[in-house]
Amino acid sequence: MLCVRDSSENPFYGRKLVWHKKIVADSPTLAQLGARPIWFSDFKKDFLRQAQDDNLFYSYLRQMLEIVYQDEHLIAINKPHGLLVHRSKMANDATEFALQMLRDQIGRHVSPVHRLDRKTSGILLFTFEKEVEIAMHKQFQESLVEKKYLAILRGYAPDELDIDYPLAKENGNMQDAFTYFKTLQRAEIDVAFGKHQTSRYSLVEATPKTGRMHQLRRHFAHIFHPIIGDRKHGCNKQNRFFMEQFEMTTMLLHASELSFIHPVTANKITINSTIHEEFKRVMELMKFTN
Repeated sequence: MLCVRDSSENPFYGRKLVWHKKIVADSPTLAQLGARPIWFSDFKKDFLRQAQDDNLFYSYLRQMLEIVYQDEHLIAINKPHGLLVHRSKMANDATEFALQMLRDQIGRHVSPVHRLDRKTSGILLFTFEKEVEIAMHKQFQESLVEKKYLAILRGYAPDELDIDYPLAKENGNMQDAFTYFKTLQRAEIDVAFGKHQTSRYSLVEATPKTGRMHQLRRHFAHIFHPIIGDRKHGCNKQNRFFMEQFEMTTMLLHASELSFIHPVTANKITINSTIHEEFKRVMELMKFTN
């Protein structure tokens, strides 16, 4: 078994290891399995001698999930846009899933304690143990976990707003749903849209107080400031505009922060994640400061 320790040549954040040709997070489990550490740079040389292609090497590394938090009981990743949490009958076209990818990456069983939509990026939390999974589920169900999202909306949104708008479940039953958001920045770009000579957008930070399906997407559509790139609840004209003008099809919604009480240590844990490249590209186009 071969493990690779990070060096300054590693383009990825944090310490990494290679285990059975998978890049995984540094873990005592690997040492217990008899893993032999070598330097990342040496691994790269060995890999390139076989691959003879630097692009192939970095393409291989890009399959890694970014781990933004890990301890003995919990692990969190920064999920990319377009990746399903797990297999779903509603997405038969998908071949990669965060659950299986993370298991392969770290060589351990993990269980997700919440979900993110396929097109939503950001923090996704998993547990290693059943007891911790149950405890974290309870915190989510009782709205004890604080979640913050970044989103880019159509138009100039209010400075701040509490949205109190019930949402229907799949069976038609209504559920209370509450979202607070504040506008961080606004932008007006010199690109005509419809009868308007310019286009206006808002960068907001949203805090859902409840956890309903597609809650943020449906709430922002309800106040006529849909999330850019949201095909189901958003503005089709805006989505087409972004695809034609900027070759962008990503939904601009990112789970940026997660705060909760650790179910084992009772410490308050706050996890943050950075936006991904497509979101960052639109931020730059609109001259939003990160």
